[in-house]
Amino acid sequence: MTAPLLIFGYGNPSRGDDALGPLLLERLQALNLPHVEVLTDFQLQVEHAFDLQGRERVLFIDASISCTAPYAFSRLHAQKDTSYTSHVMSPMAVLHAYRELYGDPPPAYLMQVRGERFELGESLSVAAAANLEVCFDLLQKLCTRSDFQEWEQFVMLR
Repeated sequence: MTAPLLIFGYGNPSRGDDALGPLLLERLQALNLPHVEVLTDFQLQVEHAFDLQGRERVLFIDASISCTAPYAFSRLHAQKDTSYTSHVMSPMAVLHAYRELYGDPPPAYLMQVRGERFELGESLSVAAAANLEVCFDLLQKLCTRSDFQEWEQFVMLR
């Protein structure tokens, strides 16, 4: 049976703060929520469009050096962008691929967690660890709210 909520954290755990997405999913998975499926990878690819099938909602989580601390939370829409033909895709391009293959994608959101250091072999920075804590609190709230309007309120707060 497909869980209604898919949370997709991506990033490279060997590159310092790029590990934020996978680290958040590790913590979430320990809660063993029956209506949530977690998926992690180093980067998004066109094949991930298949993982969106049968979902009521999707949340992508990624580290970002460009968002404000501690995080940015936004609603996503399918969009063919320059990453569409690359082996590394944006969440919007994954949604676009889904739309091309299956029709309208499920409602999707992006949580960008502010990171500072992304060099190979770096450990998680102190600032990123603090941001991870704030984002985990938000992630737990999101997982307990199934109403579409409640998720939209979090978008408006940021």
